[in-house]
Amino acid sequence: MKKAIVVAALLGLAVTPMLAGGARISGEYIEARTAEIFTGGCIMGSEAETMGKQAVLAWKVDRGSFNGVSLDGLSVVAAVAGDRNLGIAEIGGDKANVKSAVYVDARANAAQQLALVAMASELSKGTVTNIVQVTPAPIDFTSKGHVVDVKTQNIALSVDKHMMHDPTCGAMQWFHAFVPSADATMGVAIEHSFTGSSLGTKWSDPNKRSAFFGNFAY
Repeated sequence: MKKAIVVAALLGLAVTPMLAGGARISGEYIEARTAEIFTGGCIMGSEAETMGKQAVLAWKVDRGSFNGVSLDGLSVVAAVAGDRNLGIAEIGGDKANVKSAVYVDARANAAQQLALVAMASELSKGTVTNIVQVTPAPIDFTSKGHVVDVKTQNIALSVDKHMMHDPTCGAMQWFHAFVPSADATMGVAIEHSFTGSSLGTKWSDPNKRSAFFGNFAY
């Protein structure tokens, strides 16, 4: 763990001088959090202070580079956990104090691993921050029909693109994707879990209208 934290600290320094060369990159993106993103006011009110403290964010690069490093075909996944609802700032609350565990594509070389972590930090606009562990691991990011699946060490995320938008009982969209550069649509997290130990919390939060999927370009 100590070694992982030292590596993460070095990576944290590496993400500071962000897009000096003006990176251009695009691909697929999905996320899920432990709170409904489309629901009625009563459920939102009950979840606002107690739920939504954890999330998984995942990118698969189709083509492009970041910080001058080519990332064609590589993926990165981040698990994040805060002390309050991660999206509460959108509805007038304070931002959560977040810790992150990042999983970089095992096929990436050292420079690409640095660039993948930098990309996740920059594109998430601070959601992926305070990185406590960086782990190279095989990442399976596949999109088949109406389902997008991401599997890697300690993380399983499966998103159904079909979601009922029934506005009965005052249901509405309360949150937006953590990544502003993503053209994201709401979906259902069929599976959403993190079983690692680095964040001090684990979760499994399936079958919830808590996900976004789409493409990103930056």
